[in-house]
Amino acid sequence: MRLLVSVRSVDEAMAAARGGVDFIDLKEPGAGALGGLPIATIRAIVAALGTRRIALPVSATIGDVPMDRLDEILAQVSAVGCCGVDYVKVGIEPGPLAIGVLDELARCAWPVVPVFLADRGLDIRLLQHACGLGFPAVMADTADKASGSLLELVPRAELERFVACGRAAGQLVGLAGALRLADAAALRALGADFAGFRSAVCNGDRAAALDPLRLRQLVVAMRGDNAMATCGS
Repeated sequence: MRLLVSVRSVDEAMAAARGGVDFIDLKEPGAGALGGLPIATIRAIVAALGTRRIALPVSATIGDVPMDRLDEILAQVSAVGCCGVDYVKVGIEPGPLAIGVLDELARCAWPVVPVFLADRGLDIRLLQHACGLGFPAVMADTADKASGSLLELVPRAELERFVACGRAAGQLVGLAGALRLADAAALRALGADFAGFRSAVCNGDRAAALDPLRLRQLVVAMRGDNAMATCGS
């Protein structure tokens, strides 16, 4: 399973790259579940990675924008996409407006990854609709990081259906949401393509700075013995 780690600065992005992550995700953890970084910061991180010839895929969130503000969602997607990231992550809240939002996102010019907020469970019909729209990936995440991890809030059977649905559509499937080091074995067993972390690699809450030691421990836990050479680099 590949590893996505969320960062908020150039320094954290470099630390994540050195630590052996597979995806670098840009977000502001102090501004909500999918808090968006300033556009200037996103551009600076993308430029710094390019200057150092770090070719890892980069995603960035647009911020926590409600489903009833479609124009704002699309404007933020465009602003973030113009920064040169590989994927633009958009939180999808369950409800009657979600299908319309997904349809509009699928028509836009940017590689959008819908992130299904699963605190109250996953709407498999909504996911099935998204899987038919050609997104490059889908993710499940949580909005309230204080309520427990995704694995605690969503039954295993629902997560298995989520992974199977995305895989059947040929999409990458990611799981995130207050995940911990101790979740590594369960995440691998679910068979998603990647897992996303922030809290587990911080020395304190998720708004604290990234801790390289915690990151190294997480890489080893997620990959086992194969991670040791990477972690030592």
